[in-house]
Amino acid sequence: MKKIALLLATISLLVSCNKDKYVVTGTIKGIENGKNVFLEKQDEMGQLKAVDTVQVKDGKFTFEGKAVEPEIHLIQVDGANGKVPFILENGDITMVINKDSIMNTKVTGTYNNDELTSYKKSGEQIQKKMMKFQEDNMAKMTEAQQKKDTVVMNSLRAEYMKFQEDFAKQSDTYVSSHPKAFISALIIEGMFNQMAPDVKKIEEYYNKLDKSLQGTKPGKSIKTKLDQIKNPTAAPQAPAMPQGAAPAPAK
Repeated sequence: MKKIALLLATISLLVSCNKDKYVVTGTIKGIENGKNVFLEKQDEMGQLKAVDTVQVKDGKFTFEGKAVEPEIHLIQVDGANGKVPFILENGDITMVINKDSIMNTKVTGTYNNDELTSYKKSGEQIQKKMMKFQEDNMAKMTEAQQKKDTVVMNSLRAEYMKFQEDFAKQSDTYVSSHPKAFISALIIEGMFNQMAPDVKKIEEYYNKLDKSLQGTKPGKSIKTKLDQIKNPTAAPQAPAMPQGAAPAPAK
């Protein structure tokens, strides 16, 4: 019994040891030892910059540190085309990278990365249908454009727009059912980029977000934009003329 209790205690310690830091472990085949692996994030200007660098050893690499809050980061491996997006947060994060197919990288281990993987899979189903529609109707659209057949062109465009509606429905469904997922905050923030943002819906989604997400960078950004819409700042006034200064003569 004592041995079992000791084993359980050890397992419990191992599971909980990375709650206050992140350990990102990656496996990648076909990359030689010593190749650099960069951990990147966007700066305030939207430019990607490396925040940490390690080397590949025996087909593996590891990043360790402490995350103040969840945030989108990317992995760039020398010798591999493309970057691996993931959510950097405290916990054990594992990724298996195929250097010839970066976009198929599996990232698991923490709640938000598991959710990101699930959300991407759902979107891929819509993406595949959209690509098939494009392939099946490309010749028809080209012919309609050459003949200036607006009826056919408008019909094809209307069908294509349904895929955009499907993406929007996917986002709405996800945000409504995942108030604790970091990706929900990212989706809501992105809604401001629509041609005609539904401010009422955005505010409702924001108010239902978990308090911890409202305090993240995207959460604060949503709140700031909502406040600006509700209380737009007054137009800046011209600086007051110094006493004794004469107005410029009329031309």
